[in-house]
Amino acid sequence: MKTRKGFTLVEIMIVVAIIALLAAIAIPNLLRARISAQESAAAAAMGTLAAAEIQWRATNNNYGTLANLGGATPPYIDATLAAGLKQNYNFAVTINAGTDFYATAAPVILTQAHTFYIDEAGVLCRSDNVNQAAPGAHATAALACPANFSEAQ
Repeated sequence: MKTRKGFTLVEIMIVVAIIALLAAIAIPNLLRARISAQESAAAAAMGTLAAAEIQWRATNNNYGTLANLGGATPPYIDATLAAGLKQNYNFAVTINAGTDFYATAAPVILTQAHTFYIDEAGVLCRSDNVNQAAPGAHATAALACPANFSEAQ
């Protein structure tokens, strides 16, 4: 009599089910960790932008655009940030008559991550929830952060 060596269909199905279960548990956690890392990188980039704006203003008596900050010699910010897209975030700087500025970082996919805001006061603000668009105007003097934004910790 010949004996057959190998796995039965039931054994293979059990292994596939175990792998699927492990993937179902691990993948959402990995996605959350990735989004959290992108948010941290965006928050750090916002701090870099605020510091670069202050340095630019000390030299030029006004605030600069992303192109100004990235195109200076030596550059105040890296070329990737100057292009306005870094770590799945869109960065923008708005200058009001050269006397003040605000910068925003909005995630490429709004429903997955928080939006960030910073101005010349240097207070980093984070949207209270995901799916919050970047503010379209400078925060009022009475508030450190725009509406629906809170100071980031």
